[in-house]
Amino acid sequence: MNNVKKTILLGLFVSQALILSIVESWIPVPAPVPGVKLGLANIITVITIIFFGFREALAVVFVRCVLSSIFGGGGWMLFLFSVTGGILSAAVMSLLYKSGRDKFSITGISIAGAISHNIGQILVAAFFMKDLAVAVVLPVLLISGCIMGFFVGLVSSFLEGALRKTRIFD
Repeated sequence: MNNVKKTILLGLFVSQALILSIVESWIPVPAPVPGVKLGLANIITVITIIFFGFREALAVVFVRCVLSSIFGGGGWMLFLFSVTGGILSAAVMSLLYKSGRDKFSITGISIAGAISHNIGQILVAAFFMKDLAVAVVLPVLLISGCIMGFFVGLVSSFLEGALRKTRIFD
């Protein structure tokens, strides 16, 4: 794949992740603790890992976090929470994906990514609050992470199949 095509596809992935992130912010999630999110933008992270790899996924995550912080109005703290969770999630998912799809399904990889994303955000909160007591919400975040990670993985699997049929990545 030439560099121009790769740049265009990654730009499209960033825009899709940004749109999913913004749309997700409009959807109220009835949860007993703050921080429970759908994680729809992670569909694009999974797809980027599959078709391009870890470095490109990091770039997509970083640019999406910057832009969603700007357009979403969350500022610096939202950016720190998003980028920390996103980078940790992308790293874990890339590691599991590289270790082999015969060992881990896309759904399993996505669940691991969602869990690591939540752990990353709790670490940021604990750092800034200088108190590990924020970890009390971790069980709820991990359960929601498993549920949404499963959903994101399922959608990512279907999307991977559809994208492979297009042969756009050849």
